[in-house]
Amino acid sequence: MTFEGGCYCGSVRYKAEGEPMMKGQCHCRECQYISGGAPQMFLVLPQAGFHYTKGAPKTFTRADLEQPVTREFCPDCGTHLVTRRPDMPMVILKVGTLDDPRQFGAPQMAIYTCDKQSFHQIPDGMPAFERMPAR
Repeated sequence: MTFEGGCYCGSVRYKAEGEPMMKGQCHCRECQYISGGAPQMFLVLPQAGFHYTKGAPKTFTRADLEQPVTREFCPDCGTHLVTRRPDMPMVILKVGTLDDPRQFGAPQMAIYTCDKQSFHQIPDGMPAFERMPAR
């Protein structure tokens, strides 16, 4: 599959190719900060198929965590585009940045429900995990 998208202002664009390794919604506190309070909808894709086609993101990695992720976002409008984990060759692509968010379909699971707020919704019957599911 091919996924294309970018930030709100159009300064940063990307193209991602490959089959999604996971589709989910993350309820972690960090995602709530970035989303304005909601869980984040995401696709996990192979890093090798991802590249920026316009502009360059700014990155942020917390210095106070043992295994921090790196978040990439537009330096102009602040749109959070992807997250990268240092231990895995993948990109965690934010669904709201897709040109056609319908490509997402639906999440397969909810993760980090230990941080879920009472106003967050998890569809009935969808697998939910307090943290990450066992690999």
